[in-house]
This record gives sequence, C-alpha cells and structure tokens, in this order.
Amino acid sequence: MERVLGTFTSSGSLFPQSFITSNACKRQTIYSQVLPWKHHQFLRPIEKTGSLVALCCGNKFSCYKIEAQRRILCLHSALKANEVFKLKECSKIWNQSSVTTISRSFPFSFCRMVVGVVLAVTFGAAVSNTPAWALTEENLLFLEAWRTIDRAYVDKTFNGQSWFRYRENALRNEPMTSRAETYTAIRKMVATLDDPFTRFLEPERFKSLRSGTQNALTGVGLSIGYPTGKDGSSTGLVVISAALGGPADRAGISPGDVILAIDDQSTENMTIYDAADRLQGADGSRVELTVQQGVETRNLQLIRERISLNPVKSRICKAPDSGEEAPRVGYIKLTAFNRNASGAVKQAVESLRKDNVNAFILDLRDNSGGLFPEGIEIAKIWLDKGVIVYICDSRGVRDIYDTDGSNAVATSEPLVVLVNKGTASASEILAGALKDNKRAVLYGEPTFGKGKIQSVFELSDGSGLAVTVARYETPAHTDIDKVGIIPDHRLPASFPKDDESFCGCLQDPASACYLNRVELFSR
Repeated sequence: MERVLGTFTSSGSLFPQSFITSNACKRQTIYSQVLPWKHHQFLRPIEKTGSLVALCCGNKFSCYKIEAQRRILCLHSALKANEVFKLKECSKIWNQSSVTTISRSFPFSFCRMVVGVVLAVTFGAAVSNTPAWALTEENLLFLEAWRTIDRAYVDKTFNGQSWFRYRENALRNEPMTSRAETYTAIRKMVATLDDPFTRFLEPERFKSLRSGTQNALTGVGLSIGYPTGKDGSSTGLVVISAALGGPADRAGISPGDVILAIDDQSTENMTIYDAADRLQGADGSRVELTVQQGVETRNLQLIRERISLNPVKSRICKAPDSGEEAPRVGYIKLTAFNRNASGAVKQAVESLRKDNVNAFILDLRDNSGGLFPEGIEIAKIWLDKGVIVYICDSRGVRDIYDTDGSNAVATSEPLVVLVNKGTASASEILAGALKDNKRAVLYGEPTFGKGKIQSVFELSDGSGLAVTVARYETPAHTDIDKVGIIPDHRLPASFPKDDESFCGCLQDPASACYLNRVELFSR
C-alpha cells in the first residue's frame, strides 16, 4: 500500500486537496468523504463526542470526525483560504473512484469546539504563514513509530513530557534524510521514556526477537536481566536462567551470576537487548564471557550452538518408601513460554492422567518467561474458575483475564509448583494465579520480580518496537515488580532441575531433597 505524502506548516495542520473548503464551520457545513475501511489504519482516535470520534489521518496532522458505524470521515476546516495546505499524494491511496462526497450540518458551536480541539491537540501552536515543507517517507516511518507508542504505551504521561510536542520538535529538528538517521531519531524518542523494556528494533533484531518465541535459536542458552530487579545494583547484567544442558549451563553459569563483559566489551552500560545480540551468533562460533560468581570472577570461552526450545519434559515419579503401591506423581518441567508451551503442557497433563498419577509437580525454576498468552492458557489447564491476572495501567485495572473452567484438564489433583530466582515474567503470572487461587502450593525461593508486560509491533519497513503496554497484578492484587512472588515453603537449591535426576533424588536417602520428600508428596 502506498503511504500518505503531504505538506504541512509550523501549525501542523495538513489537509487533502480535494477536501479543502474555506470557512466551512461558519457555513455550519462539514464536508465528508467515505473512505475504504482498509485506509483507516492511518486514523487515530483523539476525542469521543457521542457517536462521533475525532481522528487524525496518517501522519497525524489532518484531523477529522468519523461517524464510526457509517464510516463517514468529516473534515473540519476553520482555516482561512490562504492557510489551507495541499496533500498532493492522498489520491494515490484513497481510491478516489470509490469515494463520494456528502454534506452534513452541525451546530456552529459544536464545530467551533471540535476545531479548537483539533488545532490544540495537533500541535498546540498558533497558525502561521510559514512556508510548508514536504513529509518524506522517512518522516512517515518516524510518525508510525511515534503513533505506535502513543497508542500502546502504559504510561500516558510518557515519562512526564508532552508526547505531541515531542513529535513536533522531532520533525522540525531531527535529521531524517536517510534510514539510518530515522532509526537514530526513533531511538532518541524511545530513550525519553526512560524504560529499559521499551526499545526500537532494527529489522534483523526484530527478526531475531521473533525467533526467540519460536522453537529454536543459536546462542549459549542464557536469559539475562538487570541487577536493579533485585538489589538496586547497576553493575553488569544478571543471569536469570541458563538453558539446561546448553553451553552456559555446561560451563557452570547459574542464576544470580553477573555477566561483567562479553568479548571484552563491558556490560556496565549495555542493555539486555544489546547483550542478547552479542550472545547470539553462528552455530560453532565462539564468545568470551567474564562472569562474577560470588566473590570469584571467571573468564569463560563458550561455543554457540543451536538451542532447542522444546519447552516441556514430563515423567512419572514414585513416592519413596511406599513399595509397589507408591503414589504416582506426574512431574512436568516447563522451561519457556514459546508458541508450543500451552499445547505441550496440556498434552503432558493428559498423558500423565491416563497413567493414573495421583498428584502433579510443575517445575518453573529458571523459566524466564516468554509469550504472555501462553501463560494465560497454561493457567486455564489447572483452574476450574477464577481470575488469572489483572492488567493495569496508570489509571488502575484495565483488563481482567479469568477462566470459567471450560479449558481445564486437571483441577482436582494435588499440585506443587517449584520456583526460584530464575522464575520470571510469564512464569510469575502462572505461579501467582495458581497460588492466589489456592490451586497449588509453591516451594522454592522468591521469584525474579518482573511485573511489566511488553508487546511487539512490526513497523512497515520490517523494523519493530517492543513497548511496555501494561503492568500486572496477581489475583490477590499483588504487584510483584522488583519484589517477586514469595513461595509458601523454602526448598533447598540442591533439588535437581532435570526430570530424571529429580525423580532419582527423591528416592536417595543421602540427598537433601529426600529430606523434603514428605512435604512434597503430602500434597
């Protein structure tokens, strides 16, 4: 689809040539045009008045009214003839052959009020006779990014700044004559939000991020975060989890370790996304990490490899000291919330129930999260009813995810959930839902404490934005951000983290986990 190209002045008002009309409001007439609905992706709600919604076209500088049910776009123009500007290229995308012009009348006071809103919201600047300049493709990409954040970002104060004024200043002052300059302008805009989880992704990075929610990636098998999540420290990047059996795990890297450098590049001022890019690479290539483990600092050479993201492993564990009649416990290890997660968990639960298990253990240790919807769907497997999570923004609760039990598979069998400091994000949503609904008892240590939700948006050139769209609260209205979920019972860190060793440990009287078996299996 072609993009809207046009011109505007320092007042910011932009109008299609075919819509131009002088003193429209004084004549109490608002000219309207029916547009193909596919082009309404260029429109954004600004203010609702009854069934009418004020909108801006494409670049956000032309404001109209739309009667939503009839899809009628109404132009409001209070500008004098010499202050009306041309939009030369609109006809290229608006399919003029299917457009008809109609006229509707509104009270003058209503029209005057609307025009006031339009002009104030657009730029907050007085109309001037400053010569117009053309919007380029680069400007429009910047505006697309601006509009995405405007619609989706959780903090509607935008870190205490006027988001519209920032747009005005950026279009006037930021160089955008090349794609590289436009990307720089977008990054500067995102940086004003002071949110480490909202970031701009160039096409390759966006593609890489999407691959991380698929079934495999090439790297060293580390999930990393900021140390400020737990203790206020800002040195290095903390390890949230290491993929079991991956290069980092085999090298002895554990949750809580701090990455000080990657290939001799200090991580002190490095974002987790830059670090992830450096950790990923070609299969068989090398990467050097400087890792702090307690008081010890180690330099490690790791070889990247393809990391399988099959998220679920399961098996049957028998309770110790009970002979052939021992209770059968279904152990499920969930390592990631990728696109396969909910289906794989459901399949594992159904299979274990067919084998007549008496109880379940769901192991979320070192699961750093993933896709939010997968966490919701997995919670539904275990709950017969209840709230799963509250989604909140600056004004309070915005949405509620709950279940009526229609997707439930195992709601009555005793359930234990294992968590640790590597349990983060979607894992915490799941653990919090099961705990607060009294469906499960949690064992382990406090979780990581990531209580914000990001959504990923693709821009028209293949780049993208990851935007913090909400924070969440557990069903008991607990905000776990930077605090984590506190388990019901502590569990020794010596409990094995792979399915085979876990079951074996429960049978070994010499192991630490054997001492806690009674508590676990009494559930």
